[in-house]
Amino acid sequence: MADAAPSYADPQTAPLSARTGAPEDALALREVMWWHAGWALALMLAALVLIVSAHGAGPLVWLSLAAGMAPPAAAFALNAGDNQRRRLVLLVFWAVMSALACGLTGGIAGPLAVWCVAPLAAAAVLGGGKPLAQGAGLSVAAFAVIAVAQAAGLTGPAPMGPAAFDLALLGLGATSLGLAAALLLSRRRLSRRSAAQSSANADLHAVLLQQPNLIVTLGAGGRVAGAYGFPPFGVDPDVLFQQGLPALAPPDERIVVSDAIADAIREGRARVAFAPAPGAWLEIELRRMADGRVVATLRDAADQHARETALDAARADAEALNIGKSRFLANMSHELRTPLNAIMGFSDIMRERMFGALPGKYVEYADLIHDAGAHLLDLINDVLDMSKIEAAKYELSLERLDVREPVQAALRLMRLQADDVGVQLRGVLPSAPLEADLDRRAIKQIVLNLISNALKFTPQGGLVTVSVQALAGALELTVADTGTGISAADLERLGRPYEQAGDASQQARGTGLGLSLVRAFAELHGGEMGIESRLGEGTAVTVRLPAPAAEQPPAPQAERPSAQVIAFNPHR
Repeated sequence: MADAAPSYADPQTAPLSARTGAPEDALALREVMWWHAGWALALMLAALVLIVSAHGAGPLVWLSLAAGMAPPAAAFALNAGDNQRRRLVLLVFWAVMSALACGLTGGIAGPLAVWCVAPLAAAAVLGGGKPLAQGAGLSVAAFAVIAVAQAAGLTGPAPMGPAAFDLALLGLGATSLGLAAALLLSRRRLSRRSAAQSSANADLHAVLLQQPNLIVTLGAGGRVAGAYGFPPFGVDPDVLFQQGLPALAPPDERIVVSDAIADAIREGRARVAFAPAPGAWLEIELRRMADGRVVATLRDAADQHARETALDAARADAEALNIGKSRFLANMSHELRTPLNAIMGFSDIMRERMFGALPGKYVEYADLIHDAGAHLLDLINDVLDMSKIEAAKYELSLERLDVREPVQAALRLMRLQADDVGVQLRGVLPSAPLEADLDRRAIKQIVLNLISNALKFTPQGGLVTVSVQALAGALELTVADTGTGISAADLERLGRPYEQAGDASQQARGTGLGLSLVRAFAELHGGEMGIESRLGEGTAVTVRLPAPAAEQPPAPQAERPSAQVIAFNPHR
């Protein structure tokens, strides 16, 4: 058996990898700082040479040397090797200061014109293709700015005589040494990165070979292009490499594996599972890589499959036992109901004195027998209905009816019980017929069960209200009471078979099937049941049934009352 490959979008999470770049980044940052320190030292030595030679360097020359010293100071202030934004700021500052030094000493024709190449040298030290391109662009921009400024007459005069020679030698030497050092550092950095990459590749290769699953890359037709790891139980390496991944599956399931590979290519990933050999179970996870190839992970899932199979078997056994229990209860209920009907019939004959008068005590006993039999019959009917529903044998008998009829019938039946406990029972029904396709007995049973529960939890002098209305193509039936309410803990349990709320005396009056039957009847109609309650304030149970055929013909506004109220008042 194979699992159909589900449809996935492209993976949203990036794969994890080892992060070994921190030491390399720290070393590169130190090299950047050392290069800037060397540039600053070279300029200080040049300034010392100009002072010793006494060749008459003017103030513009000293300003140009100060401009050349500014970028190294900025590099230390910005810690510029730390991130790309700071590197770009430093490169721009290099271009501005280089252009300023060049402009102060005669522009392009001056002795420091070569300093416009300094941003390129700094970019080579900072490393990477992007900073190098930025440095080259800034160097060209510096040359262009100086050319325009010189054409506009905005540059300073070029030094003359020996000072010009010393300054030209200084500019050329500093720039040449800076470029050479930058290229040397860049080459060392590339060498270190290459060695680190080779080491990382070797580690990755070792990890792939030793990991417990088998990872393969697939080419066209499911052919294996590469494999790492250990073949799971049941996988023949010769078949895998010579015939491809689908050949591992039984012949009638190979098309499923091929479809899973196609799904992985199209959707981004897929999964398939099958038995490559007796006693084995193989689970394959497939993912599409960025270059379009597919990588597959083959995992031995025999233990997991055995557990899942055992769980499925246990679930099937439990369901079978539950169905058997429901059938037993249904048969038992039938067997109990037959003699019980006879007992109730004979007790009725005795109560009605059809064959003559009875002593007073016997009449009382006949009443008790009849009441006990009626109570027991109600319990048996509830068990029988729930058993039929659990055994999927309860069938609705839908008919077109006026919903008010089964509701009114239930109100009439519950009138005496409401009188006995001193609770007012009121029905709020539409004045016009409310027609829908429903099961008459189920609707009547819903109302009976809800009223019975409401009377059980409503103290003497309370009120139970039954209302019916059509709302947006649905039928809504609500039974509300002013009783003791239901606690939050009991609300979580109610609606499940044989679960009851209230104290022991209240629970003794039923089986806990009333609300579960209401919920079951509602769900058989495609509807739902909801309960709202608060301790000390009462409870409202609402059954909402989808009834697209429900009709409530409108009457003229002047003649139509809002509702028909039917009240059963025990205090009348």
